[in-house]
Amino acid sequence: MPGSWCPPAPAPSWSAAAPPPRADFVIRGVPFGRTGIGLRAPHVAALAARLDGGGPLPAFVEIHAENHMPGGAADDRLLDRIAEALPLSVHGVALSLGSAGGVDEAHLARFAGLVRRLRPALVSDHLAWSAGGGHYWNDLLPLPRSREALDVVAANVARVQDRIGRPLLVENPSAYLDFEGAAMGEGEFLAALVARTGCGLLLDLNNIVVSAANLDLDPERMLAAMPLAAAGEIHVAGHAVVPLDDGGHLLIDDHGSAVGPAVLALLSRVRALRPDLPVLLERDRDLPSLDELLAEAASIDGAFETERRRHACG
Repeated sequence: MPGSWCPPAPAPSWSAAAPPPRADFVIRGVPFGRTGIGLRAPHVAALAARLDGGGPLPAFVEIHAENHMPGGAADDRLLDRIAEALPLSVHGVALSLGSAGGVDEAHLARFAGLVRRLRPALVSDHLAWSAGGGHYWNDLLPLPRSREALDVVAANVARVQDRIGRPLLVENPSAYLDFEGAAMGEGEFLAALVARTGCGLLLDLNNIVVSAANLDLDPERMLAAMPLAAAGEIHVAGHAVVPLDDGGHLLIDDHGSAVGPAVLALLSRVRALRPDLPVLLERDRDLPSLDELLAEAASIDGAFETERRRHACG
């Protein structure tokens, strides 16, 4: 009837395809299923100023670890205060978990020191490599999904987890090419890694959309293959569409625009099964104001709540 109100729908029961989340990946301190923001240097001072009641705050924030290690680009005078006031996720981009030579000891020591100092709710890095033979490339490079590569990544993840004293969330990467004769799909590889090491999954939905478009795969099937029970966090972001000479296009995971419909559609599917998961809105290019970023995060949560109420009232 007009003017009636329906309470939020209860979380759905778990199906065989989506078992309950592992207890060690339930974030304590992060509001149930809320959307936070990636905290970049231009917003640090503005966010710190709001801690005394100067405006809306994000549900949680995520930082790039390498920006805040000794010698990093960021000024950390305000970060400790933010970390005390808000739930925090630390996201690495250079552990190089796929390096056959192992994780660099000096880098791992700095990474572990940052984790000890900030005591974040979650810690993560990527299924990729960026270092080898004494060289470092400022990129997340793909690795073959072979049994040998699984052995390498599992050993590196185990070493990182031993050092930081907690599970590491491993993010599915964006892909622009693939290796011939892969022994397993991406979801199967990550599920095997979870089983071998006890690590968790950082489920990047924009990366699924980008990889599916570039490799001519089905994003729904890619999502279904992921070990969702081991997920501890979701990433969403925008991507660029680059036209190619042959009339096709390439999707680039540039985090330079608002989250698009394809990513939001996948998010809706995941949230129906794992409404508890925190969602992180990433933005690294064409950075909007803090208020605009918070408004987009609120819009993502608002759409989810509207959908839950619609199902409850249906």
